Amino acid sequence: MANVGYVRVSTVEQHEDRQVAALTPYKIDKWFREKISGKNTDRPEFKRMMEYVREGDTIYVEDFSRLSRSLFDLLHVVDALKAKGVGMVSLKENIDTNTAAGRMMLGMVGVLNQFELDNLHERQAEGIAKAKQKGVYKGRKRIEKPENWQDVYSKWKRREITGAQAMKETGLKRNTFYNFVKMEAVSRKH
Repeated sequence: MANVGYVRVSTVEQHEDRQVAALTPYKIDKWFREKISGKNTDRPEFKRMMEYVREGDTIYVEDFSRLSRSLFDLLHVVDALKAKGVGMVSLKENIDTNTAAGRMMLGMVGVLNQFELDNLHERQAEGIAKAKQKGVYKGRKRIEKPENWQDVYSKWKRREITGAQAMKETGLKRNTFYNFVKMEAVSRKH
């Protein structure tokens, strides 16, 4: 279980010292720092951090805006961390998902996310219904786990390879890979 610090400033001229100082008391084991806009989640160090964290780890940020300036992106980040069993602490918002109050706040964020997902699914269902009426909807084929899944998953779990390497070895796309990881975690708990 690692304490992971994520520090981001928007420009090269800005300094990250204030954020680092705020997070230092939390005994950070691994730092991810970058000087790049937070307009989306397509950031090198952010991606490395998301690949690095494992179940039981906790990510520390000075405030949510360091992770994302977009509520939509932030909700997706929160969902991805929750699915991986990774905690998150935001100092400014005073949210720690490792505590009951933090989980409650995260639940409120989850309600907003669920509302957005419901709207998305509603629009998607309408589009599928129209496509079926036109006779052009074929549906989606189920993706099976690759033959080398257990070997690659074990190496990834032991941090011998990154998520990107595991995806390359299995030939899986990011969402499919992490869906299989979630299923693996559920099956091992039962």
